[in-house]
Amino acid sequence: MTSVLALAEALIACPSVTPAAGLVFDCLEGQLRPLGFEVHRFSAGEAPDGPVENLFAIRRGPAGSRHFAFAGHVDVVPPGEGWASAPFAPEVRGELLYGRGAVDMKGAIAAMVAACAKVPQQAGTISLIITGDEEGPARFGTLALIDHMRELGELPDLCLVGEPTSVNRLGDMMKIGRRGSVNIWLEVEGKEGHVAYPHLADNPITRLVAMLAELDALVLDEGTEWFQPSNLEATDITVGNPATNVIPSRAAARISIRFNALHTGQQLAERVSAIAQKHGGTARPVISGEAFLTPPGDFSAMIARAVEAETGLTPEASTTGGTSDARFLKDLCPVIEFGLCNATMHKRDEAVAIPELEALARIYARVARDALAQG
Repeated sequence: MTSVLALAEALIACPSVTPAAGLVFDCLEGQLRPLGFEVHRFSAGEAPDGPVENLFAIRRGPAGSRHFAFAGHVDVVPPGEGWASAPFAPEVRGELLYGRGAVDMKGAIAAMVAACAKVPQQAGTISLIITGDEEGPARFGTLALIDHMRELGELPDLCLVGEPTSVNRLGDMMKIGRRGSVNIWLEVEGKEGHVAYPHLADNPITRLVAMLAELDALVLDEGTEWFQPSNLEATDITVGNPATNVIPSRAAARISIRFNALHTGQQLAERVSAIAQKHGGTARPVISGEAFLTPPGDFSAMIARAVEAETGLTPEASTTGGTSDARFLKDLCPVIEFGLCNATMHKRDEAVAIPELEALARIYARVARDALAQG
């Protein structure tokens, strides 16, 4: 089975809300083994963020040949209610394939498999790096796969991640980098007391509000040639005080910073911590990824040529949007993201245009062949 539509339908039919396991990996393995892939499946991590099932598949070319990797995930966000058809029962209506994961990103994985079927084994080594936990905490997914690949000594020369990067038409955008992300939990301890006797209490809300005001006033940077300005946003404020006449003993908040390559997560965490301490509070950071850039060059030009050949478009090189597992894979080799239109990802009635799905498979095949022919 190498029809990209049939491959995508088979994957969508496997319910795989994060963390994905079992059936969807069985399906993918069944698609890859007939193409000559050696398939490694394993679970990593423990509760609460694990275990996570992962798959690494490799088809080795001649000794010393280049190694090109596709990467992605088979887990999906919960479908929610109100679909016109069952979210895990793929349905074709007109030129659209409906189902959870059609765009993000089972459609792209189907295109990768279909592309591999068009690349002869003698062209070089090709692999797929697939996790079941990209949409979740991502602690035991691609990071564990990277460790596994290092143990095997199978490290790619180039990697293409199949996230849905296109905006209005397939081929109008690729991602050559991403901003980093750090979430920081803020807390201020006070002293509870009666609101009529404030001199006998210490209101933590007052100090938390002052802390957030100072953080909100920060101008982290003005952006760079390839990155938009870093931004800091308050995402939660919690006091949990049911009484109207009590000054509470504690107030907490959470902020999220998306930052460009002028910063590291640790530097920003230390800067926020200093402001928190100034107001008598504490800061607990969780860094989920650092900013990275794959500078425009041979790899991005290769993808652009393949896209133009199939769509007539020249993709814009961008670093916009959220994080992806490319933030981990960039430690192995140059990595670029390119995939389907993202208009319906994570939405009810997620759908992909079948002609674009078929074109993506052809683009991926061109990129793989060109990447393996280098050097």
